[in-house]
Amino acid sequence: MAGGAVRARAVRPPPPPPLPPWLPPPPLLLLLLLLLLLPPAGVRGAGPPAVQDGEFTFLLPAGRRQCFYQSAPANASLETEYQVIGGAGLDVDFTLESPQGVLLVSESRKADGLHTVEPTEAGDYKLCFDNSFSTISEKLVFFELIFDSLQDDEEAEGWAEAVEPEEMLDVKMEDIKESVETMRTRLERCIQVLTLLRAFEARDRNLQEGNLERVNFWSAVNVAVLLLVAVLQVCTLKRFFQDKRPVPT
Repeated sequence: MAGGAVRARAVRPPPPPPLPPWLPPPPLLLLLLLLLLLPPAGVRGAGPPAVQDGEFTFLLPAGRRQCFYQSAPANASLETEYQVIGGAGLDVDFTLESPQGVLLVSESRKADGLHTVEPTEAGDYKLCFDNSFSTISEKLVFFELIFDSLQDDEEAEGWAEAVEPEEMLDVKMEDIKESVETMRTRLERCIQVLTLLRAFEARDRNLQEGNLERVNFWSAVNVAVLLLVAVLQVCTLKRFFQDKRPVPT
């Protein structure tokens, strides 16, 4: 129609593509995503992490005192061992205090030491190394902490009771458990011995390197003195044979 108004027809958007048949409905999909985001039940009820053994090597400056704090569970065994592997004299002062502030160990000018606290108290044990008596030489100190908790043995016994069948077996579970415990103890002892051997090796190497430096230094001093004496002797002999009388013209 000429001169008439033109009506605009609304265009509908195309419908969304259907979901693949292997996907669940949207409400169920949202519920699955929420369940995946939630932490596991075992994580929410987990207790504090177990205390692990540790070893540390540090440099103790001259005239300084340095302390370390180590958390320990109750009713366990704590074994601490230290060794001075570098520095003049190879000695240091050592103290060990309980979480209540009770002085358990106090040693003066020692090169190494081994101490066991049993049973332990729940809290932080304080280990201090003192080099305040030395004004020049710094010390390289190695120490190791070993824990033996009684809770691990109780858990092992509970596990053995849970898996032990009712009928009698030819090989008893107790024998297997004792063999495994003996092997574990020996392996841990092997690790400790190897760690101590590494500490002894480091100390011997530091001693040898220090002796080599001293030998090289004094050898260089002796060579310099010999050269100086040789030059002085030559100059003295030349002065003896010099004719200082005037030559007549």
